[in-house]
Amino acid sequence: MNMRIFITALLALLVAVPAMAKMEVVKDVPAEAKKIENYLNTLQTAQARFVQTTHDGTQLVGTFYLERPGKLRFEYDPPIEDFVVADGFFIYFYDAELGEQTNAPIGQTLADFLLRSDINLSGDVSVENIKRGGDYLQVELSQTADEAAGSLMMAFTEAPLTLKKWRVIDAQGLITEVELFYLKTGMTHPANLFSYADPNKKRGGHTE
Repeated sequence: MNMRIFITALLALLVAVPAMAKMEVVKDVPAEAKKIENYLNTLQTAQARFVQTTHDGTQLVGTFYLERPGKLRFEYDPPIEDFVVADGFFIYFYDAELGEQTNAPIGQTLADFLLRSDINLSGDVSVENIKRGGDYLQVELSQTADEAAGSLMMAFTEAPLTLKKWRVIDAQGLITEVELFYLKTGMTHPANLFSYADPNKKRGGHTE
């Protein structure tokens, strides 16, 4: 996997609605945005299975863990040994093929939107539109200061409102989609789940 492309794409976190679905633009955007905002702020802890589809059509399967504020983990099913983990301060991307990790402060990534303690669909994030169709409520977001940096779309099922998918389109136009299955909330995660541990050290190996 090209982890640099993956990092750029995944960290804006979000969604896809079926391309053939007829979409209806929501008229009362502020009310729907507030509803989405309130729901996202209730996601303190979560766990789900996911299918990730990258820009080249590659599909990867794994488990997603969330603990707000500041923590998440994407763990792939074997034989993939790559993983992504945010520990509250930094987000780390481990590339098993290269045997090395890349990291960045969470606040410098688009993952900060989902991981911040108070999620707001205003300020540094702009709502481009909200649509309904294909059994989803979809919101498209961009960075207020730099709309050309890419966009993030999130899709929710309704009654009750539940995060189902996300799609990110980066500044180069590359698309990454993640679809969630069996989403559970309100659990207690082990503290070490969100700590970066070098797999090379676990194996007794070393990195340069």
